[in-house]
Amino acid sequence: MSEELLFGLASIIVLGIVAQWMAWRLRLPAILLLLLGGFLAGPVTGVLNPDLLFGDALFPLVSISVAIILFEGGLSLHFNELRKYGSVIRNLTTVGILITWILAGLGARFIAGIDTGPAILMGAILVVTGPTVIIPLLRQVRPAGGVGSIIKWEGIVNDPIGAILAVLVFEIILAGGMVEGSSIVIGGVLRAVIFGTLLGLAGAGIIVLLLRRYLIPDFLQNPMSLMLVVLVYTAADHLQSESGLLAVTVMGIALANQKYVSIREISEFKENLRVLLISSLFIILAARIGSEEFALFNVSGWIFVAVLILIIRPAAVLLSTLKSNLNRREKLFIAWMAPRGIVAAAVVSVFAIRLIEIGYPGCEGMVPLIFQVIIGTVAVYGLTAGPVARWLKVAKPNPQGVLIAGAQGWAQDMAGILQDEGFHISLVDTNWDNIVASRNRGLRAFYANILSENILYDVPLDGIGRLVAITSNDEVNSLAALHFSDVFGRQEVYQLPPTPHNTSEARGPMVPYLQGRFLFDKKATFDHLAEQVQSGATVKKTPLTDEFTFDDFRAMYGDSAVVMFVIGENKRLKIYTVTDPPSVKPGDTLISLVYPRDKAGKHHDHNGDAVT
Repeated sequence: MSEELLFGLASIIVLGIVAQWMAWRLRLPAILLLLLGGFLAGPVTGVLNPDLLFGDALFPLVSISVAIILFEGGLSLHFNELRKYGSVIRNLTTVGILITWILAGLGARFIAGIDTGPAILMGAILVVTGPTVIIPLLRQVRPAGGVGSIIKWEGIVNDPIGAILAVLVFEIILAGGMVEGSSIVIGGVLRAVIFGTLLGLAGAGIIVLLLRRYLIPDFLQNPMSLMLVVLVYTAADHLQSESGLLAVTVMGIALANQKYVSIREISEFKENLRVLLISSLFIILAARIGSEEFALFNVSGWIFVAVLILIIRPAAVLLSTLKSNLNRREKLFIAWMAPRGIVAAAVVSVFAIRLIEIGYPGCEGMVPLIFQVIIGTVAVYGLTAGPVARWLKVAKPNPQGVLIAGAQGWAQDMAGILQDEGFHISLVDTNWDNIVASRNRGLRAFYANILSENILYDVPLDGIGRLVAITSNDEVNSLAALHFSDVFGRQEVYQLPPTPHNTSEARGPMVPYLQGRFLFDKKATFDHLAEQVQSGATVKKTPLTDEFTFDDFRAMYGDSAVVMFVIGENKRLKIYTVTDPPSVKPGDTLISLVYPRDKAGKHHDHNGDAVT
């Protein structure tokens, strides 16, 4: 038995992570490959049997995992995002939930053929919009403006609400009707809100207090926070069933918006843990579908999925955004983003088992139908979200724009050329004169600290996919690269090489993971570039052709030329780095810092002296 358990656990982890990696390589929604892996391992080959593997511990493990996922989601919700779109988020999580519940329940009853009680329960479960799927999709699509924030808030907040709603409907079913269960509903809602909110705030307060008084060593921050998440979830769920999900979501939101301590390490740990948990949970739940239940994957179920996508979701979004300041394109994109995920699968699995155990009729098709919904919505939204976002002009494919920290004169020249070439550029600086000069040149410039906590909300990042930190302060450049690595990924954050005296042998070199990729050339420090500009070098655009190649460029400008960017075919922007300079070919355009050739055909060496 121990060998079977070991093999099963290893299979789940391997299948989950391999599916995530393949999704990244193929640029497909990870959940599709996770579900495929689960189906192959479970009902198709019989290699994995989660019920036999975990026994009665299966759903407690699933519940705790979902709680951790929702806590991590709450850590990404910041009140700054509510400034402009708070009313829309409120309506989507109230009016939108009510409309979705009613229409989805009717659809499950009259289209999918589920009995009335289970159909109402299905409608309650389907109000959730799956942050486990939405957040990866948003990172892939990168919608502009506040659309991404709206969808993210809705997905995370709806999950605990949907779970609590499902519990209340389940209790009504057990009580025998709405009249008999009205007191249960009212009392359940009050207890869920009170216990969930209070315990969530208490959990966040304990973490803040312990961190602020340095009562937790660094190496115990993550284990301690994980322990408190599980404790808060369990306590709230004990006091009121499923209120634990609300409690951990509140706990995450409270931690994310407090100003007393840094929770960066906790956030990073939970994000990594989330990937592992999501991967494992989808493999497990997909593997639980028995081969005999595939026969229930019928046409009426797919019609229900189509109605859910094409009618119910648009109706909920339309009525929730009637008086909002969203434009038509933004409303359409929100209406086209409601995949269901792990919470829906977990909740419906639990309640279906309970209904079957008590002999409730007409509930056998709930689990297969929910997986049809998950597969259908994830496939449709996952495969079309990017093209639809680009068609609606709310996102750009593979954003090529640059956020530039530092707006000195040569940075303005560089930004001006990039902007003229059609790239989105934003300059950030704490020098007001630099900001004014940049704006006078028609550049989008912001007077702000690149390390500010609110920088992600104060500076629009639509069309921008990388950071270039070129301030005079090497430490600021490194911290900016570290700060934005969560936004753009470590491969798309760049900084100038530090000045030699800042990395002397006495101090030692900088830790690699605390800095970005070094820009341009190993000698291209801020001081070196400033000296070149002072002695006459300018930022210049140079097209390469078959007649004027990169070798000709080097022969003309010598080793003193600092190549900064390469604009390739299809307007793809490549950044020149110390360790991985991009290949250059005829047809590309170089943006570089060069000395002008004088009338005698001379150029300058790296010290700025004229040579022949």
